[in-house]
Amino acid sequence: MALNARLDHRNPLVFDTHELGRRPGALQRLNRSIDAPKDLGIQGVIGVPEGAPLKLDLRLESVMEGVLVTGTARALAKGECVRCLEPLELPLEAEFQEMFSYPDADDRGRPKAEPVDDAEEDEDRLFIEDGLFDLEPVLRDAVVLALPMQPVCQDDCLGLCSECGARLTDDPDHHHEAVDIRWAALQGLAGSLEDGEKDEISGEAPRPARANEKQEK
Repeated sequence: MALNARLDHRNPLVFDTHELGRRPGALQRLNRSIDAPKDLGIQGVIGVPEGAPLKLDLRLESVMEGVLVTGTARALAKGECVRCLEPLELPLEAEFQEMFSYPDADDRGRPKAEPVDDAEEDEDRLFIEDGLFDLEPVLRDAVVLALPMQPVCQDDCLGLCSECGARLTDDPDHHHEAVDIRWAALQGLAGSLEDGEKDEISGEAPRPARANEKQEK
């Protein structure tokens, strides 16, 4: 990961390690409540709404190569049930652990003799810049992993009726009479025969016959 030009200490997801120091074994615990950033979650499925309360509990540990950050994020995620499409809320608890490396140390914590520009080596590494680190990319990954890819309002949600869209959980006995299309033509024929029988019982000629009589007159 390339170093940013400069991290903004006013960003609530940027943390300062100066107080922790660089002595291996030093510990610092931090608790911070912030407003959730935009697009935190699985887009179009479920996530923490922008500006919603987000609580962070962090443990910072100084090690040879940088700062090991262990933490938990808690919030209330909102989304839509994939079965019945009803709105839902889900308590979120995302745990994470990430190493933020000192830019002047190699992967064993030893000072680098000379700066080395190795994009492939640094691609997956996160760095401390001027004593600051940005937790946002770590938080986003942790939240996505903690959220269900297919959220449901309840485990036994029955979904929607494929015929009319009714919510089946509200009416488990809901159903529609199944009609075999192979018998649809015969049902129409049966209806015509019934009309003919009614005409005979009433003493009237079938409709086509009455029409012919009128033409003959």
